[in-house]
Amino acid sequence: METQVKSATNTPKTGDWLPINGTDYVEFYVGNAKQAAYYYQTAFGFQPLAYSGLETGNRQTASYVLQQGKVRLVLTTPLNSKNPINQHIVKHGDGVKVIALWVDDATKAFEETVKRGAKPYLEPTRYEDKDGYVIQSGIHIYGDTVHIFTERKNYNGAFLPGYQPWNPEYKPTPIGFKYIDHMVGNVNWGEMNIWVKFYEEVMGFYNLLTFDDKDISTEYSALMSKVMSNGNGYIKFPINEPAEGKKKSQIEEYIEFYEGQGVQHIALATDNIIETVTEMRKRGVEFLDTPDSYYKTLLDRVGKIDEDIEVLRKLRILVDRDEEGYLLQIFTKPVEDRPTLFYEIIQRKGAKSFGKGNFKALFESIEREQAKRGNL
Repeated sequence: METQVKSATNTPKTGDWLPINGTDYVEFYVGNAKQAAYYYQTAFGFQPLAYSGLETGNRQTASYVLQQGKVRLVLTTPLNSKNPINQHIVKHGDGVKVIALWVDDATKAFEETVKRGAKPYLEPTRYEDKDGYVIQSGIHIYGDTVHIFTERKNYNGAFLPGYQPWNPEYKPTPIGFKYIDHMVGNVNWGEMNIWVKFYEEVMGFYNLLTFDDKDISTEYSALMSKVMSNGNGYIKFPINEPAEGKKKSQIEEYIEFYEGQGVQHIALATDNIIETVTEMRKRGVEFLDTPDSYYKTLLDRVGKIDEDIEVLRKLRILVDRDEEGYLLQIFTKPVEDRPTLFYEIIQRKGAKSFGKGNFKALFESIEREQAKRGNL
């Protein structure tokens, strides 16, 4: 069934007080960064970039930095039981702590957002080494998640001061990830509009798209979502909250097991989703299933596409079309033992939307997995 998208009432504001050049990195707090790095290298094809730990004089944490295209992941683990990062891991499991945004002026970004109501996380701080200096600042967002503003125009090192280049022998082949298309946050009942207002008033974002519980629902569960975008469109943050349904929604399951609000999934863009997903499946990544019936009527729904439908069916890739083109997408199963964080793989062929025509098929697939876990 085709869903209807509500037109956003807001449009990009003039006089952008928070210009953002893109996502700088995403930092995870994890129980074992060395093993997590191996997973992202092996399964997702990320390349080693930089390291901080005992060997670099860091006595508190170990961090491995991985990169593919413009996507940078930082995996950080504490080195002793007294480190406060342990509290994050005990509560949430492995999860996203930092969404770092690349800016030209981290001090101004901090001042402008705090002045508009953001809760400070990191006062503007200068970090330097032989390769120059970086200025970082930060604010709190939903749950225990934070935004770090990174100003790196005066730095030429591998990643940040305190890190050294990491160049191990083990380097599995990249699989085609280009950039982060969007990152989705799950928030509590009734809090979606609070965070929409935060991104509008504190960050200068605008409401690009709105989906309500009539758009995103199945027989059993529902959710609501608003997509927030910054002025240049480089950053897109959909924000989800649960909606009333007969059974527990995927958002409720996430919040229960993450024990709070947080990043639900990261959408990674590729120019060839068939090659990317084929390789990920070979490397052991598990994806949500889609019934064969979805593909029998696919061309009736989306019209002519370049790809072979039989290949898409075999890989379980979804397709949707909007006024500007079409997109292909697929979702992994959760990549943690807790049913929390997962990834979306997306290829855009003109489409600017988020796969609204696939919502029903996708959510029924998620519900089948929830039922297996006893969480529906």
